[in-house]
Amino acid sequence: MDSLALLLAATLNAGTVLAIAGLGLLINERSGVVNLGAEGMMLVAAIAGFATGVATGSDWLAFGAGALAGGALAAAFGFLVIWLNANQVATGLALSLFGGGFSAFAGIRFVQEKLGERPQYSIPGLADLPFVGPALFRQHPMVYVAMALAAGLAWFLYRSRAGLVLRAVGESPESAHALGYPVRRIRMAAVVTGGALCGVAGAYLSVVYTPLWVEGMVSGKGWIALALTTFATWRPARLLLGAYLFGGVTMLQFHLQGQGVQVASQFLSMLPYLSTIVVLVLISRNATWVRVNMPASLGRPFFPGA
Repeated sequence: MDSLALLLAATLNAGTVLAIAGLGLLINERSGVVNLGAEGMMLVAAIAGFATGVATGSDWLAFGAGALAGGALAAAFGFLVIWLNANQVATGLALSLFGGGFSAFAGIRFVQEKLGERPQYSIPGLADLPFVGPALFRQHPMVYVAMALAAGLAWFLYRSRAGLVLRAVGESPESAHALGYPVRRIRMAAVVTGGALCGVAGAYLSVVYTPLWVEGMVSGKGWIALALTTFATWRPARLLLGAYLFGGVTMLQFHLQGQGVQVASQFLSMLPYLSTIVVLVLISRNATWVRVNMPASLGRPFFPGA
């Protein structure tokens, strides 16, 4: 039971990275913009957050630095694709490549750096409960922030006027523009917000989840977060569940190795990515279901008066 509790705790920790990044990308896509640059934004934010954490010793300042880095890259992406009509797919891929190279260059001097002593978090009265205490109530506060963020985003999208406007822009920007809404500014705000959340996820990865800086440490998590939006059919609650599912698959390899299960480590390492491919293949078999749930203008540029 203790081993299972530790596996569940590790699953929540690993899934938080995917959940925060995935929620950011969900906001992007709900506005009709596809950003394939999550990997690059998370890498730049990871080194920005880690460097800030080393300099200040504050996790929260590190998250802020990560959010600023991710938001800045997303703003550049948004300017190119929303105002200059650059191809969204090509620009997103370029952003990922840029982020990988820039983070490697900027992070050279931080490879051997270490953060200060990590604080231990627990919820008084609940952390000492058998099984559920170590599994659920001894997590970093950002784990609970991710859960609250998913609930808040679900409320925002389906219960608030601003959320309904965002969804309208993603479904039919022409109609939203005809009603007087500034479509391009709304899309830009969504892109920057999504980039900031990807930045927070990158900073969480290097400051809490690891915590250290290694070149390329995101290791495909940005792509998994992107796949999660389709897996979740663009719904925050499903995305949160999917993030923990993939987090569990990621941590299962270490759990099995710790239990002495004789399985090739290479096979265990590829489990998260194999799971992603399998899920996407299963979803793509029902194209109608995906099309019904997908924002109708996803990936389509919009120019007023065009």
